[in-house]
Amino acid sequence: MARKSLPKKNIILLVGVPNDPAIAKRFVEFGKHRKNKYRYALLVFANRTPLESEKDVFGLFDIILTCNFDSAESIIQCLQPYEQEFLAVTARGEQNIPNFTKLIPYLPYLRTPTQDSLAWATSKFEMRKRFAAYDKKISPAFMLVSDANKKTIKAILEKIGTPLVIKPSGLAASLLVTIAFHEEELEKSLRRTFRQIRSQYKKWEGRGEPQVLVEQFMEGEMYSVDIYVNSRGKMYFCPLVHIKTGRSIGFDDFFGYQQMTPTGLSAESVAEAQEISKKAIRALGLRSTTVHIELMKTEKGWKVIELGPRVGGFRDILYELSYGIKHTDNDIAVRIPERPKLPRKLKGYAAAFKIFARQEGIITNLLGVKKVQELGSFYSMDANKKIGDRAVFAKNGGKSIFNIFLFNKDRSELLADIRRMEQMLKIETEPRAQKKGKP
Repeated sequence: MARKSLPKKNIILLVGVPNDPAIAKRFVEFGKHRKNKYRYALLVFANRTPLESEKDVFGLFDIILTCNFDSAESIIQCLQPYEQEFLAVTARGEQNIPNFTKLIPYLPYLRTPTQDSLAWATSKFEMRKRFAAYDKKISPAFMLVSDANKKTIKAILEKIGTPLVIKPSGLAASLLVTIAFHEEELEKSLRRTFRQIRSQYKKWEGRGEPQVLVEQFMEGEMYSVDIYVNSRGKMYFCPLVHIKTGRSIGFDDFFGYQQMTPTGLSAESVAEAQEISKKAIRALGLRSTTVHIELMKTEKGWKVIELGPRVGGFRDILYELSYGIKHTDNDIAVRIPERPKLPRKLKGYAAAFKIFARQEGIITNLLGVKKVQELGSFYSMDANKKIGDRAVFAKNGGKSIFNIFLFNKDRSELLADIRRMEQMLKIETEPRAQKKGKP
């Protein structure tokens, strides 16, 4: 009697809907240049109705799965029909990491990070505790606080001093991140953060219980890098990206205004950045994942700002434009596992921008948009807000008005077009109208 063969493992599972529909499209194109044929499955929370903007995303997948991530029975029933056909599993965006973490025990034969490593990597406080235990030189002094009273303020000033950074432990994208240079500013920033933190966790799906981290402020140049880590801990480094924050262009805010690659750093400096990145990854025990690390190049050497067990924002576009790196393909490949492909030949210079209004308020006019689109270096633009919407700073829970991508084979031409863009693009706002009877 012939023995029945097992189903071929060819399903690649994505947990949660990506923020950007373009990510989903790149995900289902993984097999485009491979001989093997794959099927693509999307797993979302049960009874979740797709938003109008997500319907096209759902249509890209061969299989749509639903479950209650808080119910073992629901997860098992959802995965069981395909358990011998799954080849790899991943998630995109920090908001999807918690559900991905819950799924791991039910996919024991796939290569994934451990639940503990993901928990440590998505809590800024737990992350820093393990950095400090592994090597105190990795990141700055820090402490967790639960209120803004006089005793807490005194303890912060004694342990860390000023200037310092206040940030929620479980929020991404610089949400509610502020800097304090003196005691009065510290107290004011803490009170505002505690006032807003629960609503922002709910709005942006923060990880864990709302907590506030206070840490030493670092002066220097900011960079970031994505690294593919295989199941045995071997690391494959993507090129570094230079970051210019909103603060560096006059905002009282820490959002990543400009990301640009390549950086022009020396080989020695890149090697030093990679070495401290390796220590951060090992401190958390991450494996079978892409890791995004933000770094600060200070006078005393490289320091880790923070780390995420995920692909970095805008990296698909930046890396492909500058080097032809298929970032989403590599994120899947390292989980199969396959060796990621990292072409090194430079194709040109790429930059991504998060554009915020200079003043919070109702957007009344958007000037220069068409002129920006006519620039020689223009690649693409995503509009996140329109006239009539409210512009809010990142530190107050807001998102960018535009995301803009520029590319040029010539670095000087790119820099010239960046300058033109900054001069052309204007976002006009006015304060929210006061209700009658209100001062």
